[in-house]
Amino acid sequence: MIETRTLTGAALDAALDDVARLRIAVFRDWPYLYDGTLEYERDYLQTYRDSPGAILVGAFDGDRLVGAATGTPMEDHAEDFAAPLKPCGVPLDRIFYCAESVLLPEYRGRGLGHRFFDLREAHARALGRSHVAFCSVLRPADHPARPASYRSNDAFWTKRGYAPLPGVLAEFSWTDVGDSAESRKPLQFWMRAL
Repeated sequence: MIETRTLTGAALDAALDDVARLRIAVFRDWPYLYDGTLEYERDYLQTYRDSPGAILVGAFDGDRLVGAATGTPMEDHAEDFAAPLKPCGVPLDRIFYCAESVLLPEYRGRGLGHRFFDLREAHARALGRSHVAFCSVLRPADHPARPASYRSNDAFWTKRGYAPLPGVLAEFSWTDVGDSAESRKPLQFWMRAL
């Protein structure tokens, strides 16, 4: 039985090293191809320690964290993510940013992705937010690492009421598996009104 729990404050802080390990494991696969380190992760995840409005929705198999979804008020997340949204017509202090959703492969297909969004959207409403946004990495269709069996999450997100914001892209850097240095990647913003 997989249990989902909403963590904030000290409970969120205590789980962040486990979130870091999940991010490293899950994002190593397509389409992120992320070659992460625990040191980099701890620095990146500091945002959730610093934001009083941050949330972590954890999926637990017993005491083991097997999936996690995070979010913060948009103005508390990285400026690289907030800046592209400024011209979209929704004030940043009305947007809640859903950051990563990571789930080990053997736990997929059980409805946890919906649960992750349900709980983050409820948290956004409780904070008085009117919109929820997230980003997805864009990779070329002919990228040599793209698996033939890859299926994007676009249909899932669309069914939940999200739509890509045309021309609204963020850029973020990380090291790809097999590379020796970071490179910038474009990320497509998706958003919906609550």
